Amino acid sequence: MHALSLGTWFIHIATLCEWSLAIVFVARWAKSTENRGFYWLALAMLPNLASAMAAITWHIFDNSEALKGLVVLQAALTTLGNACLAFAAWNLLHAKRKESST
Repeated sequence: MHALSLGTWFIHIATLCEWSLAIVFVARWAKSTENRGFYWLALAMLPNLASAMAAITWHIFDNSEALKGLVVLQAALTTLGNACLAFAAWNLLHAKRKESST
């Protein structure tokens, strides 16, 4: 695990924890407001969390060439996650506009 500095490890782990908490808070917000759009947003955040886990796993094993597939998996999960987040945001906006027009 010497491939990254201690500060970089701290940032990686802190970001992973922060993203996990954000998912929990968005899901709780969805429950308290009974807005299903926020449930979809919380769900849409999961691929990016998995992407971060793939990156950290690769770093744990000192960026081993044998695990190069994790880099591809991370890229795919990031792309999927960003698309899901964009759709979830669009869904929230669409629902809000629909609510405003009625």
